[in-house]
Amino acid sequence: MKIAVGITGSSGIVYALEFLKKCPAEKYLVISKWGKAVLKDECGINTNELNKFVKKQFSNDDLTAPLASGTNSIDATVIIPCTTSTIGKIASGIGDSLLTRMAQVALKEKRKLILCIRETPLSTITLEQCAKLSRDGVLIMPISPPLYFKPNSVDEYIEAFVNKLNGVLGLSETKGWRSEELE
Repeated sequence: MKIAVGITGSSGIVYALEFLKKCPAEKYLVISKWGKAVLKDECGINTNELNKFVKKQFSNDDLTAPLASGTNSIDATVIIPCTTSTIGKIASGIGDSLLTRMAQVALKEKRKLILCIRETPLSTITLEQCAKLSRDGVLIMPISPPLYFKPNSVDEYIEAFVNKLNGVLGLSETKGWRSEELE
């Protein structure tokens, strides 16, 4: 499976970092200017340190990159974390960066597009944009880790959400609530 991964400037970069580490698929990475700033601020690392987790990294300014074309088979696009500004651009059909163009390609080619929003509260405008995108087949996954398994650390919260995301992508099976009762 080939996955295009986008990182925007929303807080919550640790979720993207964990996803890059744990996702077993072939990954292609694009990071926005503000995503790079938040990566440095929240994790203390630069984008080069992510190369070991991805097949290739592309510049968000490069609209000639292969990820900008539907002729290249990318199975899914995941933007984690996804800013509300990015959601607004995608919902409005604006493809002014490689990240938003990747989303346009996923939509027009009817491929899986997952937007992991990490903001609260959400404005009515953003909720309407998410509803519009959801009707078009986009999966809106607010970064909201499950609590039913009683996590003991922040790392377990992060891992639980990433496990859920990998499960939605069909890359792993996650343990569900009271799933042992289905045995």
